Amino acid sequence: MPLGLFPFIVLLLLFLLPFLFLDIMTIALGKLGIDPLLAPWVVFFMFVGSLLNIPVLRESVEQPLTRHLLDVWRAERYLPQLERQVTERIIAVNVGGFVIPMLLVVYEIMRIIAAGPEVLLPLVTAVVVNVAVCFWSARPVENVGVVMPTFVPGPVAALTALFLAPDMAPPVAFCAGVLGPVIGADLMNLNKIRKVQVGVASIGGAGTFDGIVISGLLAVLLT
Repeated sequence: MPLGLFPFIVLLLLFLLPFLFLDIMTIALGKLGIDPLLAPWVVFFMFVGSLLNIPVLRESVEQPLTRHLLDVWRAERYLPQLERQVTERIIAVNVGGFVIPMLLVVYEIMRIIAAGPEVLLPLVTAVVVNVAVCFWSARPVENVGVVMPTFVPGPVAALTALFLAPDMAPPVAFCAGVLGPVIGADLMNLNKIRKVQVGVASIGGAGTFDGIVISGLLAVLLT
């Protein structure tokens, strides 16, 4: 292959990558019972919605004081006193990374209940396992929020669903793949988020959006 064609091929692959990803996610949503005509719009609104946060709580945050340089000579009492700077922290929910996936989870739980209440125990067990894994692997980061490995919750949810509910593995895996990061990474780490400097703590936003959306759909593809 002539070397001059290599940049063109790379650009072509980069151009086709979003369409391939859209097709893969559409296949995953199809396994969840989503109409093939509706699935691409669900994917589209997930990614557009990832840019939108809905504030649900506002908290006042006091910044720590900086010591005077002359404090070592006990001269700070003669200088203007420093004041604590009060700022605001916003707790929000992300539309693409929380609201839409949670609506899908509600829809899948309704499908599971319709299939038979005996699947509820495997579902709860799969969710609990993934919540524990996500809580263990997530960590708060300054000016970002909670981050977690992207490709950890998906395989865990898929393997758990295949073992506990092989006949209903796709919806069980999706629910575990979404609820694991939401509960284990975001909600259970809210107190830790309050201890780091972050202006907007978005549930399902930066840091866990990929963990929630990709892990949920990856879990479906693996079942």
